[in-house]
Amino acid sequence: MYFVKIRESIMIAHSLKHPFFGPAQKVHGATYVVDVTFKSEAVDEHNVVIDIGLAHQIVKDVLKPLDYQNLDDLTIFEGHLTTTEFIAKFIFDEVTSKTASFFKGKIGVSIKENPNAWAGFES
Repeated sequence: MYFVKIRESIMIAHSLKHPFFGPAQKVHGATYVVDVTFKSEAVDEHNVVIDIGLAHQIVKDVLKPLDYQNLDDLTIFEGHLTTTEFIAKFIFDEVTSKTASFFKGKIGVSIKENPNAWAGFES
C-alpha cells in the first residue's frame, strides 16, 4: 500500500458539556496536530498517490475555518460534542468531499491532542 501523509496544526478552544467529560466541560484550548493520510494500492501515471502540493492545500483549506476558533461558537457544530474523534470525522468528510472527483484511494485522519493521546477516523 502506498501512502502520502500531510501534517498541519490548528489551535482551537471548546468545551464538552456533559458530566462524562469532568473538567473538560469547561472551556479549554488545544493545539491539534492533524495528519491526513492518502492511501492507494497503486500509484498513478505520474508515480504518485496524490500530488503532495494539492493534498497539502486541500488540508490547509479544510482546517482554516477551524483554526483559532472556539468550536462552541461555530454553527456547523451546534448541538454536538466536539470531541477529537468527532472533529477527525468532520475533517475526513471535508477532505473526502474535496478529493472525490480525482482520488479513489482511502483516507485517514489522525489528530494528536497531546504528546500521549491521538484519535482519528479512516475509511
